[in-house]
Amino acid sequence: MIKDVLSDYVLSFWHLLCEMAPYLLLGFFIAGLLQAFVPRNMFSRHLASNDWKSVVKAALLGIPLPLCSCGVIPTTAALRREGASKGAATSFLIATPQTGVDSIMATYSVLGPAFAVIRPLAALVTSFFGGILVNRLDGKEEWKDDEETVEEGCKDGCCHSHEHAEDASFAARMKSALNYGFVEMLQDVGKWLFIGLLIAALITVAVPAQFFELFSGNTLLSMVLVLLAAIPMYLCATGSIPIAVSLMLKGLSPGTALVMLMAGPASNAASILVVRKIMGRKTLMIYLGSIIFGSVLCGLAMDYLMPREWFALSPAGVMANSCCEDGGPGFIEIASGIVLVALMVNAFVIRRSHHGSEHEVAATDMPDYTIKVDGMTCSHCRAAVAGAVQSVAGVERADVCLNCGEVKVWGTCSAESVMKAIDSAGFDCRLL
Repeated sequence: MIKDVLSDYVLSFWHLLCEMAPYLLLGFFIAGLLQAFVPRNMFSRHLASNDWKSVVKAALLGIPLPLCSCGVIPTTAALRREGASKGAATSFLIATPQTGVDSIMATYSVLGPAFAVIRPLAALVTSFFGGILVNRLDGKEEWKDDEETVEEGCKDGCCHSHEHAEDASFAARMKSALNYGFVEMLQDVGKWLFIGLLIAALITVAVPAQFFELFSGNTLLSMVLVLLAAIPMYLCATGSIPIAVSLMLKGLSPGTALVMLMAGPASNAASILVVRKIMGRKTLMIYLGSIIFGSVLCGLAMDYLMPREWFALSPAGVMANSCCEDGGPGFIEIASGIVLVALMVNAFVIRRSHHGSEHEVAATDMPDYTIKVDGMTCSHCRAAVAGAVQSVAGVERADVCLNCGEVKVWGTCSAESVMKAIDSAGFDCRLL
């Protein structure tokens, strides 16, 4: 009995992974191209005005970016430092984690074209109203930053190893794109995608359909329950897809699945604390309110105003039924699944070896001081901290360790100026 259940679980996990793998690989590749070829300062040039246009631009610029709810925080802080309005920064903060080229492709593969179109549109609507409300109610407060600690040439929180210089060769940019898409992004998203797949497979196999029938007749209650679980939990935009699929297969409505897809990636407990720090309590309330009410309203509109046949789960149905049928993933899906697993393993091996080499270097060359940084959870966070520290005059060298949450600094600059720069990037820190 137990053996049969485990077999069904593994098979369900593998089929779901293969179903999503081709689209994930394409999405990661496009994400790398965006990162390597689109100038970072382009985003902040259009977001300074305190009107609806900057809010819309921020949402449209953020929707295709593959940033999670933690990775978007330092990027938003950088946009604020560069002059983006508070409403535009909030719009970017709400829209960006909900989608991304990788998650849009994966949504299309599993949930179909209707979901793939509605998901970014819902992110655009909620971010627009959130940004407008912030501009109206809390938009007068300007970003306070110490200009002496930030040089003009390095104000972007994401200035790091990716080559955006105009004189970088096409080959160098492509190398940066491949490294970002298939190494760094997988380091950030891979663990949460894997967890999402595990949860989805567990729901599909272990949870009886009768449990969800209790909520299938009460759409609003099911949405509230999903919100209570999704708001504090970390879910990347791609990792939330298999969970939403499994919930739909168990009887919950498409609108409830949309609530999961919107609210899960848009926030988590850590990002809520950081948003309050860098944007203020009033903006935090508007930010959370926009996510909660926006996702519920969009979900209700999907359930009651749109034909249910638009949201038929034909790809996911094939995946779910494959445990008891002879059919399964095709050659392309299986090959893509193997490639994706290999890339995930490679990314985490590189990550471990990289951090190991960091400690070896640090052991042979003692820094002038070490700063503990709280809240670094991905390579975007690490890049934001590195960019902030390296922008301080007098810093000769800085090693940022993501795993241990420490920054080792060499140079003549004071620890106070470095900590002030880290704080301006949205991270709490203290001197060790």
